[in-house]
Amino acid sequence: FADALARAGKSLVDRARPPVRYPQPEPLVAVPHDHSFPSGHAATSFACATILATAVPRLAVPLYVLAAAIAFSRVYVGVHYPLDVLGGALLGVAVATALRWLGRALRRSRAAPPAG
Repeated sequence: FADALARAGKSLVDRARPPVRYPQPEPLVAVPHDHSFPSGHAATSFACATILATAVPRLAVPLYVLAAAIAFSRVYVGVHYPLDVLGGALLGVAVATALRWLGRALRRSRAAPPAG
């Protein structure tokens, strides 16, 4: 869901990717052809980290460090600006938080005694 929202956001924001700077050695990754904001990698990695951190709280720090490393890698290889990954990270955390809230609300409604 986070990836789908990130893709939708890219078409709405229409922000160009960082320019490829020459001369440079072989690129580390293929430059994507879609828009830049928000980062889909950051959105999905932070959504995953948030869901897993709530399931296994003792792993929260390593999970968020891994998500941050994935997000930073997108800036490092030159396919995103820092704001792109920050926006993606916030989107991922928001999606995961909303899904957790929805899941709890559904469990409560099923556990509630029938009215009447």
